[in-house]
Amino acid sequence: MLAEFLQFLFSGITVGATYALAALGFTLIYNASHVINFAQGEFIMLGGMLAVSFSQQGWPLPVALVVATALPALVGVAMEKLVIEPVKGAETVSLIIITIGASLVIRGLVQVWLGKATHSLPAFSGDTPLVVLGATLLPQSLWVLGVTALVVLGLWYFFTRTLSGKAMLATSVNRTAAELVGIHTNGVLLLSFALAAGLGALGGILITPITMTSYDVGIMLGLKGFVAVVVGGLGHGLGAVVGGLLVGVLEAMGAGYISSAYKDAIPFALILLVLFFMPRGLFGGASTDRV
Repeated sequence: MLAEFLQFLFSGITVGATYALAALGFTLIYNASHVINFAQGEFIMLGGMLAVSFSQQGWPLPVALVVATALPALVGVAMEKLVIEPVKGAETVSLIIITIGASLVIRGLVQVWLGKATHSLPAFSGDTPLVVLGATLLPQSLWVLGVTALVVLGLWYFFTRTLSGKAMLATSVNRTAAELVGIHTNGVLLLSFALAAGLGALGGILITPITMTSYDVGIMLGLKGFVAVVVGGLGHGLGAVVGGLLVGVLEAMGAGYISSAYKDAIPFALILLVLFFMPRGLFGGASTDRV
């Protein structure tokens, strides 16, 4: 019984870490611009698909992974300049349609370029599982958890110890005041899109050896990342991480103890409960005017 519980827990924490990275991407962009980027899931897909493509072309795995993280970051920058910046101050519904449209464009281009097949990456350090109290833990899961922890620590350092991070925080609090003290808020917005896209791509790369990837996996991963950020509290960094892990664990427990048929429904049932009883999320994020 304990082994079964631990097995579900390990699985949930692993996929939850990916949701947490997606949720952090949502949070970065929301804090910088008060826009929710519904194309975030496509950056997750793009990271995994590019890593697979480069690996199949014979690139050394470390180089393939670095480039597969950097290119989506550039796509994020291009998206901000070409899609978001021209419609500054647009209505909420317009922004929703625009980001969904960008998502469809990215997905369609990847489908044409890399095809509809399902792909996987080799595990970074082998497939021999570790046995913990009767439950098995894949080495790749340790990579997912370890890199996610490093990302969280890196973001904490970035926001508390660097000028760029503090400029981003200032912009999130009051954009007009930030501009008055000389902060280049347009540059902050570009940086937020680059970081969000890079984080999403990194999550997609890390999880691909476990769950595989294809051109359409970003839809559900992005939606679950959005659930995670709402559960944790929109705009709250720690809430995004906790929300992602919580969504992943509840999803795994529900699939294991109830039925795998309800696996994808559980996160959306959770978001309804949270919005009904705690509209601002577990960590009480700031009230929102754009969704």
